[in-house]
Amino acid sequence: QRPHPRPLIKLMACMATCYSAAMLLPSPLGLRQRLNPYEVSNNSCFVSPSQFDPESTGYISTEKFRNLLQRHGSELDPHKLEVLLALADNNSDGKICYQDFVNLMSNKRSNSFRQAILQGNRRLCSKALLEESGLSLSQRLIRHVAYETLPREIDRKWYYDSYTCCPPPWFMIAITIVEVAFFLYNGVVLDRFVLQVTHPLYLKNSLVYHPQLRAQAWRYLTYIFMHAGIEHLGLNVALQLLVGVPLEMVHGAAKIGFVYIAGVVAGSLAVSVADMTAPVVGSSGGVYALISAHLANIVMNWSGMKCQFKLLRMALALICMSFEFGRAVWLRFHPSAYPPCPHPSFVAHLGGVLVGITLGVVILRNYEQRLQDQSLWWIFIFIYVVFVLFAVFWNVFAYNLLDLKLPPPP
Repeated sequence: QRPHPRPLIKLMACMATCYSAAMLLPSPLGLRQRLNPYEVSNNSCFVSPSQFDPESTGYISTEKFRNLLQRHGSELDPHKLEVLLALADNNSDGKICYQDFVNLMSNKRSNSFRQAILQGNRRLCSKALLEESGLSLSQRLIRHVAYETLPREIDRKWYYDSYTCCPPPWFMIAITIVEVAFFLYNGVVLDRFVLQVTHPLYLKNSLVYHPQLRAQAWRYLTYIFMHAGIEHLGLNVALQLLVGVPLEMVHGAAKIGFVYIAGVVAGSLAVSVADMTAPVVGSSGGVYALISAHLANIVMNWSGMKCQFKLLRMALALICMSFEFGRAVWLRFHPSAYPPCPHPSFVAHLGGVLVGITLGVVILRNYEQRLQDQSLWWIFIFIYVVFVLFAVFWNVFAYNLLDLKLPPPP
């Protein structure tokens, strides 16, 4: 239904009169209560609807709204006015309706933008971040990360102003340190660092996923701390640091950690369904989830992504992923060092890719937005939960029903 023009114009005027606009309810009926303790008189908030919306359409042009903001909001930074208009006019159609403000005030972005206006001490420039000079090394790094991961200039500016490195990107760094530590420990114990997986004692480790020990649920996750060799570990660590750390700096440890862990679990479950006799090692499921989500986000926002040499870099990333996947396929079908058990499976890579192009893409495309408001998020969560439940029942019943001959336990 078309919004009523008078509450719309009054809301806009009140918003421009004081910073308490961020406190407004989506419903105009709660306007007066929400303005306290920053009470504004009716006289200061009164604007004639016919002046800005003579046809009573419920819309106002962005140009008229800019004039309204400048007239009543003298304390607002003019560069922040531009950002406010860009955020409110998210369809870029040159006009603003009441529902635009409902969306702006009711999602996560509204809280962040309110803090940027109230507490920000840097003026948001109308020119692009790439055109700014005199930046320190840390500022250039933050700007680089913004252009690597975010497709919209508005998002890049807000991220550049709000990022404080507190907390730092601890998840990807911590998971990498633990993986390297376990690899070095196993290398010393087995006295082998290249193709550790060919050592007869390798599968005896309690972290490796083995089909005979699938009832030990922790193995569906802890297999990421075991790698086939230094060639396997090196490529995974390089990819997850180069891609995972910038993504975590922008989207936070919770979201990126969720994509990573979801890819890891999906990888081991996919192996238990599609390659039932093979063990699993390595963090490729989580790494491929992050990389595939990032690459898909770049492709879907190709014109907006301003990272340098993006085509060449995408080609290099795909080459690295293909090389790692090819190595895993070769190893899977290479004569095993501990027959009849085959070498680790490559199917975990594919499970990670599927998580990345579904859950991962939704997370990366919704910077600073509430995921619970995205219908696509719930659709992919439902699909993921159904797959997990299916894989659990498959592991409980299918192995016996199929009378599958599994390799002996290590």
